[in-house]
Amino acid sequence: MLTLGIDTSNYATSLAVFDTAAGEVVCDCKRFLPVKEGQLGLRQSDALFHHTAALPELLGELGKGADLTAIGAVGVSARPRPVEGSYMPCFLAGVSAAEAFCAAKGIPLVRTTHQQGHIAAALFAAQGARFFGQRELVFHVSGGTTDLLLCEGPDKIQCIGTSTDLYAGQAVDRLGVRLGFAFPAGAEVSRLAAACREPVRPKASVRGTSCSLSGLQNQCEALLAQGKSPEYTCKYCLLCVAETLRRMASAARKEEPGLPVVFAGGVMSSDVVRQYLTARMPDTYFVPGRFASDNAIGVSILAAREVGQWPTLSM
Repeated sequence: MLTLGIDTSNYATSLAVFDTAAGEVVCDCKRFLPVKEGQLGLRQSDALFHHTAALPELLGELGKGADLTAIGAVGVSARPRPVEGSYMPCFLAGVSAAEAFCAAKGIPLVRTTHQQGHIAAALFAAQGARFFGQRELVFHVSGGTTDLLLCEGPDKIQCIGTSTDLYAGQAVDRLGVRLGFAFPAGAEVSRLAAACREPVRPKASVRGTSCSLSGLQNQCEALLAQGKSPEYTCKYCLLCVAETLRRMASAARKEEPGLPVVFAGGVMSSDVVRQYLTARMPDTYFVPGRFASDNAIGVSILAAREVGQWPTLSM
């Protein structure tokens, strides 16, 4: 069976097709929402409009890599997180498209959440089906979350740590926009950071498994005012995020020793962050950027799993 995943987040319109027999992603495509120069995001009404316009075009693109007539089930991110009251209008675009697709073909519709899609994509990229049936620590680090989650696969999720103020992705994007890059700016910030050869001593404000990142934006502004290069400032920003996550994970492992740590979310696609953490933390899993940033891959996998088509006994 082929399953279709649809995710319409506050950052990107994403589609993916998963082959349940092969246990692999057949194809996926994504389009970031257009944000005007200097702005740090979109109003929900504008995001909803852009998703509605992008979905038919992306379905056409997806159809070049997969036979959409063979789709047997559709998964869709219907809300941000699997908690009461979690809601964002931008996900309505994906839900409407998924409902129409399923009604026309008479196939199952699986509603999941953006966060569970992130987790599923990261677990799949890290260890295939194996991580879906055990406990692990998962970081979901993006423009809207800096969450440390105790998971039993994507089904049981307990938030055991978070930022009390600014999210990591917000700090990164604000610095990038300040430097003249388009939103979201994480890829450009990481590119500049990788070009810096100066040593950086990162700081972190962590208490147990919770953190504060509100001071990071001011610290970056101060570095630029002191004449530090954009490359140095970007490296400082990302390594402060990385050190923050390291300390949060260390605190969590004292309570949950021996658990692997998996990193998901757009900020975790940075090679600078990955290299810092993998050099300092054992049993740590980073996934390729294709699986780390906003995407529908995990949603398509969850659809396959929900209808009982993946994993199969042959796997």
